[in-house]
Amino acid sequence: MHTNMVYMTRVAILASAATILMLLELPIIFMPPFLKLDFSDIPAIIGAFALGPLAGCLIVMLKNILHVSSTQTAGIGEMANFLVGTGFVVPAAVIYRKIKNRTGAVLALTAGTFSMTLVAAAVNYWVLIPLYQSALHLPLEAIITMGRVANPLIVDLKTFIVFAIVPFNLVKGIIISLITLLVYKKLSPILH
Repeated sequence: MHTNMVYMTRVAILASAATILMLLELPIIFMPPFLKLDFSDIPAIIGAFALGPLAGCLIVMLKNILHVSSTQTAGIGEMANFLVGTGFVVPAAVIYRKIKNRTGAVLALTAGTFSMTLVAAAVNYWVLIPLYQSALHLPLEAIITMGRVANPLIVDLKTFIVFAIVPFNLVKGIIISLITLLVYKKLSPILH
């Protein structure tokens, strides 16, 4: 009972930190304006490294549940964040559990970044963009136009995925990974 309470308390604290960080969004140059970098996956990956993949998933889920009340995307953005965040956290946590050293962390974060990028590309292509079209009545051409303003190579859905979604998630994964490498060992004793 005590162990479960400690675990849930740690998850809740990290989810709270992730929720706050989710509110701080930064635009990335050469990206469509609706793709903004937030640092909310840092508490999730720290939790996943310290407490396991389930904790990472719970943190990602909780931050999105807490954020949905202030959404402008009818919950689609939060669903996207959950799917993509889970695509980052789970493989990274699984690898780090097997290799708990700096090399393992680098391998885990690299795998997580590539996994997140692949999940983001697939989910945006087959699920999220069609959902934006139907739920928010946002024409595909409007999405493509927003992408084209940032990058003239974007001319259709496939080029939107290749020149916006993929690079955005690679940049996000690299930034989150570098920050995690800088802070995890300092925070790890607190979480253990």
